[in-house]
Amino acid sequence: MSTRGAVLSAAAAALFGELEHAGVVVPRREALAEHRATVRAGFTPWVEAAVAAFDGAIESETIAEVDCRVLTPAGWDAGRDACVLYAFGGGFVSGSTFEDQIVAAPLAQSAGARVVMPEYRLSPEHPYPLPQRDMHAVYPALLDRHDAARLAVAGESAGGNQALGLLQHARDHDLVLPACAILISPWCDLANRGDSHDFNDGRDPTLDNAWVDRAAEWHAGGTPRDDPGVSPLYADMAGLPATLITSGSRDLLLSQCLRLAAKLRAAGVDCDLRVHDGLWHVFEFYPIPEAAVSIGEAANFIRAHCVA
Repeated sequence: MSTRGAVLSAAAAALFGELEHAGVVVPRREALAEHRATVRAGFTPWVEAAVAAFDGAIESETIAEVDCRVLTPAGWDAGRDACVLYAFGGGFVSGSTFEDQIVAAPLAQSAGARVVMPEYRLSPEHPYPLPQRDMHAVYPALLDRHDAARLAVAGESAGGNQALGLLQHARDHDLVLPACAILISPWCDLANRGDSHDFNDGRDPTLDNAWVDRAAEWHAGGTPRDDPGVSPLYADMAGLPATLITSGSRDLLLSQCLRLAAKLRAAGVDCDLRVHDGLWHVFEFYPIPEAAVSIGEAANFIRAHCVA
């Protein structure tokens, strides 16, 4: 990283070098199981650390016939505290609720909120719209249990796509919307358009155009990649709840975040966009001080919008 670049914490600067050295591995269909296992193994030490630091219960529950991982901080009160429906990331082709405990556990702790993470199906085995249907099934079940004023929807990367698409689906099907949304580096345009797909390809140490193009092809299947169901950036934003978007100046998807924020604001949605200098796609997933700050800000956003 250039000496005239961003001022990062020592941990972030060191990790950036490690990630840059490791490079981005584009998944291959014939080795997809191996790719998923490698991703899981790589994040396991950080998952274990996040779980060890979490003061509360982590349980499995089937909600609306979808397996979910539920994190409940100690002292949580269903009649008083928030519940967050959280969608994991991984480009729709990898990842799981196991890995996303890295973000979900500190978010639950800091927000004092229960976090429900559906184990939605993955592509290419289950392309659009099957992963979306899993999220669509869980949300009404949570509405039956919780006041919408204490519900939030969140997700990172592909999970950000899921969260945004869920909000639009709920609005279009006359369901009560949650109090707020948290979108962490949301992958909201699977057509992969925007300036950052040029200037951050090779600068983001965790993601490149070859990776997102492969994943988009697998997830969209026969549906056009700019279809609003596949890419919720192209759908109507009117009536959506207050939304926090986070990204980094090296995020391959930065332009998508900027375009989404502009479209939300144009539709009259209260949108808070926070771009962190020098950081990469979903930097919140990594053990650096900047991640803790961003997750803390997301927790404060939930506390401010989810009323008792």
